[in-house]
Amino acid sequence: MDWDLVGLDQPPRTWPATEHRAEGVQGLFFENVPWKGKPTRVFAWLGLPDLPAGGACPGMILLHGGGGTAFDAWVRLWNRRGYAAIAIDQCGCVPESPEVQDGVPHARHADGGPPGWDASFDAVDDPIEDQWGYHVIAAVSRARALLAAQPGVDAHRIGVTGISWGGYITGIVAGTVPGLACAIPVYGCGFLGDNSVWNDTVFPTKPPHAVARWLALWDPSVYLPSADLPICWVSGTNDFAYPLDSLQKSYRLPPGETTLCIRVEMPHSHADGWAPAEIGVFADSHLRGGMPMPRLKRHGIEGDLLWAEFDAAQPLVSAEINFTRALGQWQDRRFNRLPAELDPVTGRVQATIPPNTTVCFLNVFDDRGCVASTPHRVLIG
Repeated sequence: MDWDLVGLDQPPRTWPATEHRAEGVQGLFFENVPWKGKPTRVFAWLGLPDLPAGGACPGMILLHGGGGTAFDAWVRLWNRRGYAAIAIDQCGCVPESPEVQDGVPHARHADGGPPGWDASFDAVDDPIEDQWGYHVIAAVSRARALLAAQPGVDAHRIGVTGISWGGYITGIVAGTVPGLACAIPVYGCGFLGDNSVWNDTVFPTKPPHAVARWLALWDPSVYLPSADLPICWVSGTNDFAYPLDSLQKSYRLPPGETTLCIRVEMPHSHADGWAPAEIGVFADSHLRGGMPMPRLKRHGIEGDLLWAEFDAAQPLVSAEINFTRALGQWQDRRFNRLPAELDPVTGRVQATIPPNTTVCFLNVFDDRGCVASTPHRVLIG
């Protein structure tokens, strides 16, 4: 689908958010596209790292998940890494004090535009330009332009990362917003109509035509085939919202470089979602000339042996086979871990598949604490 993003790649008008203050970052509103003929604004925290005279830095756009808002602590985390960063609220809200990282949505402001998340399912018959998905795409495009206009920011080295609903949005903007150099969706993916928490809870309560239209307009699977940029997918084996089967369908779509980082039973929250070491390492490798993540070269099964070969710029220190014997809902399958054989010189990993395994994959860990995964293989069911 072709989006009319003309003008959205220019720095937007901004206003200071004087009532919102946080250490080391600036609170502001920036102009977004109109909603039902009325002007809208997006709240954001913007922070810049310390740079030497004439120095340049990359940038990162930060997209929160459900029950969240723009988090100043997240911006400071990226500033400490040497990045300019902007965290935007995608649902027309402003942060409450004290800050809540997971829970009920924050308070909406008067110029907030369309309500987001599950509320977007009830607006699918509105004009596309009045729907939340379009407003989010526009907001990310304008956030990128605003970040690129900051002193010392290299406009060609700006990435995006998002958590949960923010990871879902990351999958959309990776294929729609020009000028992004890498993307790191955490938990979020596409194919929500095939398998997701909404497929089991919300979609059955909506008219079938509304669900079909929402998926046709706003499922990331529509846009991921156009996402020709490096993407690092970070998630867990038992994510309640975005299960492994939908995640795999999603990461198979983009034509660019794909890196998988799947941890057994990774908790689902904002703090857990921005904590994995591979997020910063992957960004550094594409935006700061840093050492890359372990790269999967080949993988396969020979008899009952699961194997893979990785290129590793940093020493590999351990490996594991992750497997389950369960069937049924992906979210309910309990995965187990066993050590795998690792040749740190050649990067070859192998393990005997335990009897009655239904699904399995391999993980390697390097000396930075980063995990790199093979795609999971379904053996039974």
